[in-house]
Amino acid sequence: MPRVKGGTVTRARRKKVLKLAKGYRGSKHVQFKAASTQLFVSYKYAFRDRKKRKSEFRRLWIARINAAARQNGLSYSKMMHGLKLAGVDMNRKMLADIAYNDEKTFAALAETAKKALA
Repeated sequence: MPRVKGGTVTRARRKKVLKLAKGYRGSKHVQFKAASTQLFVSYKYAFRDRKKRKSEFRRLWIARINAAARQNGLSYSKMMHGLKLAGVDMNRKMLADIAYNDEKTFAALAETAKKALA
């Protein structure tokens, strides 16, 4: 049985890897082995950071809510507790957006929280 080299398949696979590694520094965008190793690491980072992004946004929202709540005489925890007691069911993303874009509405929410706490 004659030997089959499979050159076109190998070349296509290597071209695909090098195309994905475009923009990497040094030999990582030129050499196949370095590129495939770096791609493996890059995909690992991408997977990890997709999970991490969610907690980073939550931290940002909490910081924005806290800053706006303190301008209205409340701490973050008291604000959230007051809103929960008042029956205002709004997530942190929406509260942070209101705090960032609409101070009057957030002030009204803060007053609602203060009344519920009193």
